Amino acid sequence: MATLRDIKRKIEAVKKTSQITKAMNMVAAAKLRGAQENMERFRNYAEKFREVIGRLAAGVEPDGTFQLMTPREEVKKIELVLLTADRGLCGSFNNNLIVTAERFITQKRRDGLEVTLTAAGRKGRDYFRRRRYAMRAELTGLLNKPNYDDAYRLGRELIDLFLDGDVDEVYVIYSHFRSMVKQEPRLIRLLPIVPETQAESEAREYLFEPSHQELLNDLLPNYVYNQLLDCFYLTAVSEHAARMTAMENATNNCKDMVRSLTLTYNKARQASITKELMDIVGGAEALKK
Repeated sequence: MATLRDIKRKIEAVKKTSQITKAMNMVAAAKLRGAQENMERFRNYAEKFREVIGRLAAGVEPDGTFQLMTPREEVKKIELVLLTADRGLCGSFNNNLIVTAERFITQKRRDGLEVTLTAAGRKGRDYFRRRRYAMRAELTGLLNKPNYDDAYRLGRELIDLFLDGDVDEVYVIYSHFRSMVKQEPRLIRLLPIVPETQAESEAREYLFEPSHQELLNDLLPNYVYNQLLDCFYLTAVSEHAARMTAMENATNNCKDMVRSLTLTYNKARQASITKELMDIVGGAEALKK
């Protein structure tokens, strides 16, 4: 049976752990507010940009005129971009993304396709590096402060790979932020681009200057960059929300453990006092005899 000193030491250790998890919860909450504000500001722009691309691409045939929208006749090689966090202590956040990526890779390989990986985030990188997956690139720090420059650099690389014929399709796995307690791994096809279709009632006729082809070919790369940046923002917010929830749960668990250990400590202390009293009474009875 644990001694009183051991129990007291455990209580102190759990209290210190509780202080750490509470501090991490507060830090995650502060980061979450900033990331969420940035995400919401960008999403208005991103949604309007997708709407414009959808209208410009309405009725366009995939005949090779717009290379980023033209699917390959035969798909042999796929590039997968996996977004994960650089740090842990955020519950099942990273694991859910990694499992989604692993299932996707396994399924595509069963179909006879070659899959290469761009691991954006230390957790995803470390997992697939240990399992010797083919990784084209390893990136870190993208979710710390999502910005257009990072989205542009990565998007430019992926576009060049697609246009040069090194890959036939590009997919992205990211975390979609639905609420504070729900973040969902999602898979989207980034290239070739499939613009959101417009309802017939929303269809409009436009006059273009310069030509329709020049304008759309100029905007399509920006569509890729904006899609990536949107994924960065959503995943960053999801990470902070997951860490905040995980640290809150950890803090509550620490409190429950302290209560349980305190009860155990009090019982052990009471048993020790009772035993001492019994020894005193027994000694007194022995003296009387």
